Amino acid sequence: MMSSEISSRGPADHDVRDQIVIAATEHFSRYGYGKTTVSDLAKAIGFSKAYIYKFFESKQAIGEMICSRCVQGIEAEIRAAVNEADQPPEKLRRLFKTSVTASIRLFSDDRKLYEIAVSAATEQWQSTRDYEARIQALLKDIVLEGRQSGDFERKTPIDETVTAIYLVLRPYLNPLLLQHNFDHTDAAPAHLSSLVLRSLSP
Repeated sequence: MMSSEISSRGPADHDVRDQIVIAATEHFSRYGYGKTTVSDLAKAIGFSKAYIYKFFESKQAIGEMICSRCVQGIEAEIRAAVNEADQPPEKLRRLFKTSVTASIRLFSDDRKLYEIAVSAATEQWQSTRDYEARIQALLKDIVLEGRQSGDFERKTPIDETVTAIYLVLRPYLNPLLLQHNFDHTDAAPAHLSSLVLRSLSP
């Protein structure tokens, strides 16, 4: 009896968390992340503030989950594009191109939700740090594959190479920097990936 209560409560808790996140996303989209309080969300959903705090310890925790879902969407798009290419140089080109186009589309579609991304980047939320680490890991995989295939040089320490490439890409992944680089987004992926590929050639 007790174990069935626990197992039946799990999905219900998950559903409530989802309900809060969906309502919060809509509320943030309409009024902005900065101007919305947990009390505002509670009123909008029809829950008590205390009840929301049972599932999320703060407004930032709700923002973190929304941010995680956003970056997971971008990351899935990047990985799909990279996986469609056979050769490491083309994988790198696709990583640059898709990173830029997916980020711009997300941040342009909803200017209010963009506030959450800016807060996440400014305050270095865990969701942002995890995303950056996963993109760097993907870059490392591509560079290692290129070294094994003979497409990329092998003298420079791998971590140094990956960090340098990531720093070239970062202005188009980080929303704080992206807003200052909109003028270059059409040409940047091709120019920057070509520059990086030239520097990687054996």
